[in-house]
Amino acid sequence: MRRLLRTYLPRVAPVLAGLLAFQVGQSVATLYLPRVTAEIIDRGVIPGDRGAIWRIGAMMMGVTVVQAACLVTGVYFAARASMGVGREIRGDLFHRVTGFSAQEVGRFGAPTLITRITNDVQQVQVMVQMAGMTAVVAPITAVFGTWMAVREDAGLTVVLLVAIPVLALVVGLLLSRLHPSFVAMQDRIDDVNGVLREQVTGLRVVRAFVREPVERARFDVANAALTATALRTGRLMAVMFPVILLVQNGASVAVVWYGGVRIDAGLTTVGSLVAFLGYIVLVLMAVMMASFMFVMLPRAAVAANRIMEVLDAEPSVVAPAEPVRGVPRTGTLELRDVTFRYPGAEEPVVKGVSFVAEPGETVAIIGSTGSGKTTLLGLVPRLYDVTDGAVLVDGVDVRDLALDDLWSRLGLVPQKPFLFSGTVADNLRYGKQDATEEEMWEALTVAQAADFVAAMPGALEATITQGGTNVSGGQRQRLAIARALVRRPEIFLFDDSFSALDLATDARLRAALPAFTANATFVVVAQRVSTIVDADRIVVLEGGEVVGLGTHDELVAGCATYAEIVESQRSVQERV
Repeated sequence: MRRLLRTYLPRVAPVLAGLLAFQVGQSVATLYLPRVTAEIIDRGVIPGDRGAIWRIGAMMMGVTVVQAACLVTGVYFAARASMGVGREIRGDLFHRVTGFSAQEVGRFGAPTLITRITNDVQQVQVMVQMAGMTAVVAPITAVFGTWMAVREDAGLTVVLLVAIPVLALVVGLLLSRLHPSFVAMQDRIDDVNGVLREQVTGLRVVRAFVREPVERARFDVANAALTATALRTGRLMAVMFPVILLVQNGASVAVVWYGGVRIDAGLTTVGSLVAFLGYIVLVLMAVMMASFMFVMLPRAAVAANRIMEVLDAEPSVVAPAEPVRGVPRTGTLELRDVTFRYPGAEEPVVKGVSFVAEPGETVAIIGSTGSGKTTLLGLVPRLYDVTDGAVLVDGVDVRDLALDDLWSRLGLVPQKPFLFSGTVADNLRYGKQDATEEEMWEALTVAQAADFVAAMPGALEATITQGGTNVSGGQRQRLAIARALVRRPEIFLFDDSFSALDLATDARLRAALPAFTANATFVVVAQRVSTIVDADRIVVLEGGEVVGLGTHDELVAGCATYAEIVESQRSVQERV
């Protein structure tokens, strides 16, 4: 928590300076009011001097106006400071998360990252605002209020000597119980977020398999755990403030009783008793305000630790300190003895893979499920970095190229195409920001998407929902292909990008692609042999290793694994 505040509070230093000034002004005015009240009683009310009452009353009004102005302005600056800190934390978290490789995203998980950027930052914001309103006022009021109370009547301070330790003991005991509850609450929020996100994303699967009762029970379990934790925390907080008020009101009763005895003995005045009573209320209120801040502190500390975990996580894929510049954009791709192992895995996913893809060539990668095809393709745009070996683009190791330079040379169509909320044109321009309508329609035509886009209301300006859920899987895949084609990169990377297409559309798309990508390097991961039968070279993977490399005819004759794949995909008629 301290490290987080040391990092972000200096960024709102001018606002904090204004907050400090007005909170000090409010504290001074608040502490001066009981003394003025005592003056009115002793010099105006008891002697019956109306002139003194009006004169001192006017001064009290002036002090009250100053107090109110400082209070309102202080709250404004506290809100500005807390929102400023929240803005800075969210911005840094967003940039850190968007810089993560697939490895870090997988380690944290999307639900907890969302919770940390939203709920956890909000907890820190609330704590900063509460601290801004109490961290200055409470200590000044407690210390100087006690000193001024002693000045009024030192004999009555025995009440403070009893009330403050009792209050501190109660708050300390409750806070020791609250901290683990807040830790558990944040974990329960993560669980609910994770279950809900999974169920919303897989809603169609849930309904297709009639699993609503099971999923409802899953959510109820996570929700009940969060509710129980929140209720346990709420009960502790509910006990705290009545106990604090009990101690405060008990102290006030003791002051009135003991002060009456001292007035009767001639040791103090009515004005001093009223002033002392005002000071003891202010002191105990300051302790209560501080306790409320300490109630928020454990939860904010947990949230801050979770935020720092993300900010401290170093991406496994980092931009080179001195990237190679001026590399000719030829489109040559080479994998040189590439090996990749996931952190903590016993065996590498990809082992000793080597091949070269030249401009104008189509290189296909095929293999059984789990053979490492998608992982291998993800090493080119540095979704992961190789464990051993090297991936070279245009003769330069991808780890030595600036990330923007590398990505500008690639056009990736992922295995699970994702469309952003907006329009068709917005999604296509993710590939090229300044793409013209002619370029977009050309890409859509090659991707076999022009017909259905033209039929949509608005055509290029037709609305696409988040994730592209308002179009079919095949349409979503064709739009993702068009997005890559609009970019016209030197190297195309298609990760099983034809799986959702029917055979006729697949054939038309493959027939249109060569003319469009004639001068580019084309690397495609596929499951269907029919998709890659015309490839210049086919890389066959088995268990992460290359077990075959060549054309379709060469592999059918000389690679048992490829021949088995081909045989498994033949129709019944072909077998007969």
